[in-house]
Amino acid sequence: MSRPTIWAPWRIEYIRRPKGDGCIFCRAVEADADRDNLVLTRGEKVFVILNRFPYTAGHMMVVPMRHVADPEDLELGEVTELWALFTRAKAALSQAFRPHGYNVGLNLGIAAGAGVADHLHLHVVPRWAGDTNFMPAVGEVAVISQHLADMYDSLTPCFCGSAGDSRE
Repeated sequence: MSRPTIWAPWRIEYIRRPKGDGCIFCRAVEADADRDNLVLTRGEKVFVILNRFPYTAGHMMVVPMRHVADPEDLELGEVTELWALFTRAKAALSQAFRPHGYNVGLNLGIAAGAGVADHLHLHVVPRWAGDTNFMPAVGEVAVISQHLADMYDSLTPCFCGSAGDSRE
């Protein structure tokens, strides 16, 4: 049986662009280009960013601005703001996409599945009843129904004026 071909022409932009050195989260938060980097909101110590390789539409991460890998190394203010922005991210997803549930968690270390093991990030993954079909189950392929730019545009207004939003 041959493997199916799924065309995703929008990915060529990512494949061709220079990858840069260093941490993807540190580069995103240091840049002055939130939309390009998919940064949805910034607090004083933590920010929220869309996952460029999402499991489902709206998959985002809550990330300390400080480059730290282990939860034990977080300062109390970072822990407090991380949780506050997590709850705001979940509320934004509820408002924009109305998911039926959420997967939330940390992958700590390469063995746990962390794609970026040296900078802690909390995944917030919206889920819908019946959102698993044959593509991810059999074909090991994720099908995302909305372009990242459209997700960004749908979610950004949900953060404006909220606690932790530095764009007020």
